[in-house]
Amino acid sequence: MGEKVVTASGKDRSIPRNLNVHKFVDSRASELEALQSIVLNRMNSNTCDQRSKRRRTSSYLTNASRKRKNKKMKLDTTHLDLAKNEKKASRKIRRRAELKMNHGIGFSTSGDGTKRLRTHVWHAKRFTMTKLWGFHLPLGLQGRGKGSRALLKWYNDGVLIHDASYYVPVQLEGPEDSLISILGMVLEPSIVSHSQDISHAIISGVIYGRAILHDIRVLGANAIAPVTYMWRPCPCRKKEINVNNHNSTVFKTIDGIDASSTSRQLWVWLHPSASSEGYDSLKFACQKEMDEKNIPIYCSSLEGQLAKLEVFGSNASQLLEKFLHPMTRASQNLWQLKKHSTGGPDDNSHLKTLFNRENENYIPSYGIASISLKDPRMLPNEKTTDVQDSTSMHNPADSSAILSEDREISKSNEMLSSSLDSRIDENGFLLENKELWDAKSGMRAPVEDTVICAARHHTRMNRFCLDEPSAEMAKDLSSLQSSSACPTLLLNENDESSTLVRWSIILPVSWVKAFWIPLISRGARAIGLRERHWIACEVGLPSFPWDFPDCTAYSRFMTKESTAVDNKAECSSSFSRSFRVPIPPPWHSVQLTLSKGLDGVESNGACTEKNMALTDSSSIFDDANCETAVVGVHDQKLFNGIVARTSSSLFEFFSEINLGHLPLFPCGRDKKARILKYLNNKSTLDQSKSSTDRISYSSKSCFLRVILRAYKKGAFEEGAVICAPKSADLSLWTSRSADDEKALQIPESAVSHYFKLREQSPSMWELQLPEDAAAGESHRWPIGFVTTGFVHGSKKPVAEGLCEATLLAHLREQQFDGMFSKKKEQIYVLVRNLRSSAYRVALATVILEQKENDLEFM
Repeated sequence: MGEKVVTASGKDRSIPRNLNVHKFVDSRASELEALQSIVLNRMNSNTCDQRSKRRRTSSYLTNASRKRKNKKMKLDTTHLDLAKNEKKASRKIRRRAELKMNHGIGFSTSGDGTKRLRTHVWHAKRFTMTKLWGFHLPLGLQGRGKGSRALLKWYNDGVLIHDASYYVPVQLEGPEDSLISILGMVLEPSIVSHSQDISHAIISGVIYGRAILHDIRVLGANAIAPVTYMWRPCPCRKKEINVNNHNSTVFKTIDGIDASSTSRQLWVWLHPSASSEGYDSLKFACQKEMDEKNIPIYCSSLEGQLAKLEVFGSNASQLLEKFLHPMTRASQNLWQLKKHSTGGPDDNSHLKTLFNRENENYIPSYGIASISLKDPRMLPNEKTTDVQDSTSMHNPADSSAILSEDREISKSNEMLSSSLDSRIDENGFLLENKELWDAKSGMRAPVEDTVICAARHHTRMNRFCLDEPSAEMAKDLSSLQSSSACPTLLLNENDESSTLVRWSIILPVSWVKAFWIPLISRGARAIGLRERHWIACEVGLPSFPWDFPDCTAYSRFMTKESTAVDNKAECSSSFSRSFRVPIPPPWHSVQLTLSKGLDGVESNGACTEKNMALTDSSSIFDDANCETAVVGVHDQKLFNGIVARTSSSLFEFFSEINLGHLPLFPCGRDKKARILKYLNNKSTLDQSKSSTDRISYSSKSCFLRVILRAYKKGAFEEGAVICAPKSADLSLWTSRSADDEKALQIPESAVSHYFKLREQSPSMWELQLPEDAAAGESHRWPIGFVTTGFVHGSKKPVAEGLCEATLLAHLREQQFDGMFSKKKEQIYVLVRNLRSSAYRVALATVILEQKENDLEFM
């Protein structure tokens, strides 16, 4: 009951716990009638619910089965002991209790060992789920896999969120120079290959780095996966890095501390499809370094301890600025190693300096900020309004009516927060608050939802003097092993070279649900793997593993996709079943184009024994009639070649084959000067023409990632073949008088036989060469494949693909003359979907000619 009031005569005048409703209505009849008149005026005397907001209820059903169900629902599953085999609790009740648990580390698993995310229940009710990479992951929104136009509209005008907790962080701890040596073994490009300022910023923990992780246990092309790595900030030490060459680094310490004796810590984030291989490679490199220098280096996996939430969209910064609130006296900004003072308990100007581009302390691209945030569930309502509804008008009377209640709830949240926080030291930081880098030693879990709801309920009851004071509740909460402060890392992953707007929040895995639900309630829309892939294609970034055929995870993923497509085809009737297409694309068929010779690509000549003898016998076989070239899987590897993702690696490849003068101009090394020299120097141009005519087949092929845009029309699908056009093909399509009916096509009978499955080996595909002259005229040789197709809802659709570098250079050399000299940065190619007979002209843009490194990914 409420506070006890005793009069002078000794009578108890306190408000009773129970009220007589009839007496209350009689005494407050005038007030209730006035309130009803106000409601009717606002609703225009229409008290019916809107039809769109009506919901069918089943409370009127009184059958026995529903009574039994309601009785089971009322069982208390919060403290259910799952270790005991209780016969009264059904599997549904036990499973619900298990999913409600919020352990400090780890993921809950299903019967077959597949792990569930902390947001699994929320996603399972709204998304199509799939078993992938050892997790139950949200594939996409319910439906037939469409809705890309609405998704891109949300991305351009709102906020999207994705639970990327399936990524696996690996922690390395040891002397600084040893860690740099280990990263130099397994990462490409290494830290020392960057400029001096960037290398210093990465090692200091100011920004994170991107690279390709390689397996040093095997020789040759051994890419594992793209990774993100970050160092723990070390403010007590400042360092200058002098890069002499790519193999050695000289460190000069300012404070006199030797780098070899300084213990540092770093994280390497791995994709779950390559987590085991990446962890084994890092562990092998650590063991090798320990054997050489006889020093301890620790390599451990933090899977199930850290989580990652990705926030996309044009309004992502505005949402995070209003949503994230640092602790008043415990906020730390490791960006530039400065502390920012706050004006009061409700002031979040600290984060405004991080999200405002005009501020000097704004987190730039690749920047990291370490912040201890308040529990978003305990924030007052006026501080967390929806970003998309911030411009809407509110009635002043409604705002004043709920203002007092919000203040009461805010006081309750502050009381709850103060009862759970630790003592604050003289410098203003929490004594028991750990940084996120100390996650391996354990982190305090957030307050349970039931406790927060109980606190809010007590607050509302106290406002009406209908419950006991909340002092006893605070006394009970002081014994809980929970926290109201969450240590986080905020990453700015905005790509300045594209239109990508992305922020990442790294936090303990037990805090995922505490941040997920408030973000959704404030306007962020959740997306799955399919929608995330669409956004990556829209902004022109590669997605792992779709756009990384040089990695082993690509082979496993595509093999699973091929099996799923085959099983689906077997379930359909023979009349509606379409012919099979190779999944994944036969990348080795590009080697046949190289062995054919560049003259043969233009003339479409017959395949000769001389050309076939130059091919690699392990991947391309010739038969008696030289009519087919077999492309297959050998040693579980579907891709034989390398993918140049840095300008330096492309220069090295051209220098190895003595073709450094080819007309490909990666960024760096005076790109504009090289282009002008190539165009103005006629001798260099003639040398390039003669050299491209005598290019011979090499067992090592180099591929480049390109962006494809349809020249006039066409929609490119995943797996489409990219072919080398003839000069006549381009003049036909680029001429204004050309008719659409004259588009280049292959015979319908040749569509299903362009790639043919070999009968002797069901896992091997062969490139079928045409026998008759008519089919030979329309045959075009492959130079690459599309890895990510068009997003149909995009206003400017683009596709991503990989093409062979020397063949691209040959096409550019042909198109530099004549009518195609106006667009020298783009290369004309032909693209044909595997189930279509029409070739479409596309403009290919080489990524390495637009930026120096192609290391960004999603």
